[in-house]
Amino acid sequence: MPDQTTILFVCLGNICRSPLAQGIFQNLINQNNLTNHYKIDSCGTASYHTGNPPDPRSIQIAALHNIDISTQRARQFDPKTDIEYFDYIIPMDTQNKHDLIKAAAPKQKLHLIRSFDPTTTSPDIPDPYYGGDQGFQQVHQMLQLACQGLLDHCSS
Repeated sequence: MPDQTTILFVCLGNICRSPLAQGIFQNLINQNNLTNHYKIDSCGTASYHTGNPPDPRSIQIAALHNIDISTQRARQFDPKTDIEYFDYIIPMDTQNKHDLIKAAAPKQKLHLIRSFDPTTTSPDIPDPYYGGDQGFQQVHQMLQLACQGLLDHCSS
């Protein structure tokens, strides 16, 4: 494994799915004493929420699992720096992936998050923004499996 693997989680606005994925993955690397091996971040393909904290429902579901994402702040994907810096760019769904390709992200760095979940063939983590709390719980469960699979992939 290289000295440090860099991973960027990406969704639309960077307030629901990608901050939750970042928090879950950070928690996994903390639990496995791998913090020196990874540098992770999250962003959105759109600038709607730049500077804002995660959605309160993402903060709440993370907190229920002893993960604090409340200090994260939304930012937009920056092709000038993010493409060069990150080894893995991990979109939450196929639309985010298409938007990243349009922004010149190299396809070899792009991996849908659910491609690391061996229990599913569904490519997308659905956006829970317009739904209720149950959607955030389901997204958390999906991300937990996918983030564990990503960690296993990167650690092998």
